Amino acid sequence: MKLLRYGPQGQEKPGVLDAEGRIRDLSGNVSDLDGNVLSPERLGALANLDPSSLSLVEGSPRLGPPVASVGKIVAIGLNYADHAKESGMDLPAEPVVFMKAVSALSGPNDPVILPQGSTKSDWEVELAVIVGRKAQYVEEEEALDFVAGYAVMNDVSEREYQLERGGQWVKGKSFDSSAPLGPWLVTRDEVPDPQNLNLWLEVNGHRRQDGNTSTMVFGVAHLVSYLSRFMTLLPGDVITTGTPPGVGLGYKPPVFLKAGDVMRLGVEGLGEQRQEVRSWPG
Repeated sequence: MKLLRYGPQGQEKPGVLDAEGRIRDLSGNVSDLDGNVLSPERLGALANLDPSSLSLVEGSPRLGPPVASVGKIVAIGLNYADHAKESGMDLPAEPVVFMKAVSALSGPNDPVILPQGSTKSDWEVELAVIVGRKAQYVEEEEALDFVAGYAVMNDVSEREYQLERGGQWVKGKSFDSSAPLGPWLVTRDEVPDPQNLNLWLEVNGHRRQDGNTSTMVFGVAHLVSYLSRFMTLLPGDVITTGTPPGVGLGYKPPVFLKAGDVMRLGVEGLGEQRQEVRSWPG
């Protein structure tokens, strides 16, 4: 099942894709796609609906983030060995954990607005995990049972803010529009192995990133279990799991985003995103 939210920013409605890839309205069944509807029981009830009984949404409306009222975005750094190498950093012995502000969330095709004074903004295609059940001290063998589904994330990063301004990475990871999420939340039953998904990103038609989640240092199950030992994961929380090599920082010389650039990215089975890059204030 591919769940989504469509409509103007701040006025999104819940929807689902039918077998023909058309949007069907879920407003009569749920008020929104937030943590309250991500439990296995609630998702099961939605899966049992006949899409043809739901109103067809005409045209191509804007898509918002596929999850509403996200409590936190937990991100994992240096989770692909080749990316750690291109970043000039040692492979971590444990997951590198940082946070992105929830105000950074945007729709999958919304423009990315470079922060004021940005000179080193960069791209990062990632597999995002959407939590479906409260997770606290979860064993790795059971960890995927706490996942509602998966989505595409572009962990857009301002490298100067992240690496040259002192303190923690969160400063370079949290500007508005730096967390495009979607287009859909693809439920866990449609992703039998999250450790075998191709992911890619292009800038202005040039392929910059090509990878597969099989090369993660720490897999999804390990990350859910690991994080649940340091914080309670709640339904609707987003875990974004790291990026493969090919980011702008890794090129010699580095290549960074500028106004007018267009990013396209996707994860196998989870859909694609497209963002135009604009200067502040957009």
